[in-house]
Amino acid sequence: MSQIKAVFFDFMGTCLDWHSSVVQAFPPEINKKAASDLALEWRKQYFIANNQRYLQGLAPEDIDITLARVLDQVLDQFPDAKPYLNTNAKTRLIEAWHSQPAWPEVQRAIQSIRKDLGLEVFVHANGTTRLQLDLTRSSGLTFNMLFSSQLLGVYKPSPEAYQKALQLVKLQPEEVVLVAAHAYDLRGAQNVGLKTIYVHRWTDDIDEDMEKVKTEFDFYLENMETLPDVIAQL
Repeated sequence: MSQIKAVFFDFMGTCLDWHSSVVQAFPPEINKKAASDLALEWRKQYFIANNQRYLQGLAPEDIDITLARVLDQVLDQFPDAKPYLNTNAKTRLIEAWHSQPAWPEVQRAIQSIRKDLGLEVFVHANGTTRLQLDLTRSSGLTFNMLFSSQLLGVYKPSPEAYQKALQLVKLQPEEVVLVAAHAYDLRGAQNVGLKTIYVHRWTDDIDEDMEKVKTEFDFYLENMETLPDVIAQL
């Protein structure tokens, strides 16, 4: 079997704490519990909207446009918050997705993968290139390359999304491991032949059966603290 030569990372949720940034961007009139509930539902419905576009064979949409449309839909479920979210407040919320901190252990894990294991690391995520550039700046994380659905022209979990990235880096599926906090993403990568590592984040996959997820992939982790050691085992 081929040795692992590169790691594809999903970005938001997996590497980045989107929840903190978004909740902080809500107007102060909305309490933190309500803001958190709204943000989690917004995120959930965003994934559903993406999946609908994917199933319909539509080209990737600018994530800011998707988030804005989904937010308007979700607000109907939160009538107490809706009056405080005027056009300017909504704009600030969309902008909050462009500035997210990394989860505490992520930077050290990625540095170890690059320096100690000598592997290349890539972002492989749905979204736009502009979003990914902004997020690398805000998080302080560095990668060899950023692959967005905008750049690849297709959403994950389409097989083409993984195959195109593999072609660009000239690697075989068995030489790459995908690290993600989203089971649908890892299932898509698994179907193409990539190695898969699930990282559990409380902000994501809130409707997944974690006991089932624990058995599906090559490894299941609660965070990235041991990620370099786990990849070394692969």
